Amino acid sequence: METFEIIAFEMTYQQKTIQLSFTSAELVRVTEYGDRLWYVDINGVGDRELLAWFGKNEDIGIELIAIASSGQTFRGKGYFHPNEPHQAAAVRGDGELLEQ
Repeated sequence: METFEIIAFEMTYQQKTIQLSFTSAELVRVTEYGDRLWYVDINGVGDRELLAWFGKNEDIGIELIAIASSGQTFRGKGYFHPNEPHQAAAVRGDGELLEQ
């Protein structure tokens, strides 16, 4: 299991691209039995309307670009799961996570 502190997070959904504001975020990459799974935990999401929108919609697919404190850039597709009461979200990766 590898973890990366995320310092910038850009997401595209419904033909909109936004820079997500947050207090902390962590990308986790897990290799298990030859499979690579990944997810992002995001805390302190400032955009309550965005969390509410994703909470009410079925189309929660996003494309993301995440920049780690180490300088690495990650790109991928996933599903945005809001946690409105805690002003947080999780992105469950869907497919390959590209790293630059």
